[in-house]
Amino acid sequence: MRLEHGVMIFLGILIGSLIALEGELPTVKNLVLTFFTALFLEASTFALNDYYDLDIDKKNKRTDRPLVRGDLTPKTALLLFFIFFPLGIICSFFVNLTCFIIALITAIFAILYDVKMKKIKLIGNFYIAYVMAIPFIFGGAASIEGNTLNIKIEPATYVIALIAFLAGSGREIMKDVQDFEGDKKSGVKSFPKYIGIRKSNIIAGLFFVVAIVFSFLPFTLSRFGVYYQNINYLSIVMVTDIMLLTTAFHLIFKKKTHLKLYRSFTLLAIFIGLLAFLVGAFI
Repeated sequence: MRLEHGVMIFLGILIGSLIALEGELPTVKNLVLTFFTALFLEASTFALNDYYDLDIDKKNKRTDRPLVRGDLTPKTALLLFFIFFPLGIICSFFVNLTCFIIALITAIFAILYDVKMKKIKLIGNFYIAYVMAIPFIFGGAASIEGNTLNIKIEPATYVIALIAFLAGSGREIMKDVQDFEGDKKSGVKSFPKYIGIRKSNIIAGLFFVVAIVFSFLPFTLSRFGVYYQNINYLSIVMVTDIMLLTTAFHLIFKKKTHLKLYRSFTLLAIFIGLLAFLVGAFI
């Protein structure tokens, strides 16, 4: 179920809420409901993902997956999806109408991704990047009072979501290169299949570089409120930037890279980036 991803999604939601509320904490009700919306939907779609990916994961020797190891049966993964998916949608409904619609649309796309879009990674990559970006929008929407549809969210939230989208796109293309051999045998349409491994690595690296550039906007522009000239934010986000820049350098300039290492390395970098925005909102 990769519950650590659910926690990261919730941190993104919390950051979006903090920006909308200008540093004030959301209500306990909203904290609980948004947390379980993130956790249930993330857990359910990852379970469905592993169910549909079992053959590909076996070819890619993904022994980190419990279905590949035989620790769980495919039937168990499917059962987890049918339990957690509706619970996540129900939780979003009790936040407000805007959050319910965002969660429902995202969840439908998640199912389409697991069932169909994954075979076309040229599209699927950007869906995953969208999933990394939408929690900030969802968090901003969670602060909206009343049960009417409302998409008036702070512009700063959209920029932070864009940074997440760019970093996520780079990471997904990088993962395509790592999984290329197994994907090729399964007929998956990915960047490496069409433009080659070398060019795919370069494109992934460039996505990371652009994300780094955008990460300086909250510190330099006054419209970003609490993040403007916030040394606490800058000092932590610089750690993320250095990690992503290191990854980008190797992807762009090195012919052979340790993709498995950078897969975990970039996930950690993104998590530290979330902490930067979280700390910056409070201090």
